[in-house]
Amino acid sequence: MTAPQTPADDTAEVPVACSLTRAGLAEQAGRWERLAARAMTAHEQTADGVRISFRPDPGTEKELRALVAVETECCAWAGWTVQASAERLVLDVRAAGDGIAALHGMFTGMRQAPVQR
Repeated sequence: MTAPQTPADDTAEVPVACSLTRAGLAEQAGRWERLAARAMTAHEQTADGVRISFRPDPGTEKELRALVAVETECCAWAGWTVQASAERLVLDVRAAGDGIAALHGMFTGMRQAPVQR
């Protein structure tokens, strides 16, 4: 199932800025870090953003979609898409111009979840 969470394709015209408060930004970053530590299986930079894969463990898709909903509001300069299958969840985030470097930096520190055995 694909659920685009993206504004119109004119994201290049939206300023690259986050509308969250300092506290909101810290909370959102913590949620991303916890989700990554629990379920992230891959992270790659793409030419126009990032692609991050997650295990479809219980609660992971709900949390990922909640995080994306916040990001869609506060960072309208990027396009956020979640693809879900039985095997994995894939987040693709795309931007243009300065937004690409912002995305590359935004997700750099996330640590991958331990491999499940």
